[in-house]
Amino acid sequence: MRIRAFTPRDLTALTDLTIETFRPFYEDSFRPLVGETVFANQHGDWRDDYRREIPRLHAPERHLCVAVADAGDDNGDDDGDGLAGYVAWSVDPDRRNGSISHLAVSAQHRRHHVGTALCEHAFAHMRSLGAEVVEIGTGGDPFHAPARALYERLECRGLPTVVYYRQL
Repeated sequence: MRIRAFTPRDLTALTDLTIETFRPFYEDSFRPLVGETVFANQHGDWRDDYRREIPRLHAPERHLCVAVADAGDDNGDDDGDGLAGYVAWSVDPDRRNGSISHLAVSAQHRRHHVGTALCEHAFAHMRSLGAEVVEIGTGGDPFHAPARALYERLECRGLPTVVYYRQL
């Protein structure tokens, strides 16, 4: 596995991986938890939301970056297992702040430190742009427990937040 910069040819794989990764959250966790009305209002079009969002994640001229974990052979060939994961981040140089907005690892590559490597890669890039602090958000639900565990292993400190939904 190697981590490399995003290229436009990665877009379809990134979008597909994002939808595959977060489908259980939206369909099996969030939807039953909040009910159909709230689900439809908040995330009823979640797949298309990602299809619109993912292409806008990489704009280095605006300090928006994406790196991919390529599961191809170590010699750089692309004939391995394909895309293992990706991380998207931004940097606000004036505030010296970085933020990871997306992290997704394919099911077959989870528990192999791909997420750790991607985060460390993003952290190094943020530092090179002057960032002194990074923000990473995730959910408090069971689906997001592996993400919370990863961020804690990376010595990030969680800040309790609660979001409430109610159908009117």
